Amino acid sequence: MDVSVWKPRRVAAGPVELPEGVTSAGTRGTILRAALALFAESGYSAVSIRKIAGEVGISSASLYAHYRSKEQILAELVLIGHRELHARLTNALAAAEPTAVAQLSALVRAHVLLHTEFPLLAVVTNSELHALPEELAAPALELRSSCSRLLLDTLELGVRDGVFRIESLQLGAIAIGGMSMQVAQWFGPDEPFTPDEVADNYVRYALCIAGADEGAVR
Repeated sequence: MDVSVWKPRRVAAGPVELPEGVTSAGTRGTILRAALALFAESGYSAVSIRKIAGEVGISSASLYAHYRSKEQILAELVLIGHRELHARLTNALAAAEPTAVAQLSALVRAHVLLHTEFPLLAVVTNSELHALPEELAAPALELRSSCSRLLLDTLELGVRDGVFRIESLQLGAIAIGGMSMQVAQWFGPDEPFTPDEVADNYVRYALCIAGADEGAVR
């Protein structure tokens, strides 16, 4: 690698995408996408309203007509990310067989695939939530708590049924959720893995963390 041309990146390069239907195709949506790219690459604190407006091609005053503050932009992005995750996890559980192995597999697969499909949104959602004041963070935090509960409930089901052997449900849930979240930090179009390959392998890792029987880890 030619280090003279290497430029460090906070996240892997990838398209700036949001889930379909979450915002309009007009200026408001353009502002969200511009802010998403900047927040993901540079971090929320390093990005100014003027910088976002410049990326959109409007003045700062025009941007304020759509969003009252930079915090409002971040809050909307963070809520979009948490809503999408919660919807995908609940849908995955509803479609899975009612066994602990099937439900944990469905949760992890949905979690990982979201992070491969929308890595920039996932990075901002997971890494910049702390920058919001309590009142703006509250809706996303409620959804995050609900998502965590889905995973904990699934691990508890496996322990009760005798198919999972795990000393700490809380630590197990943190490990499984954390490794899935990190996918967004490195996954990009240049990786030699498909999203399905990543998801399938992470499902196996999660089942190992949960202490599933060897036959369940294929």
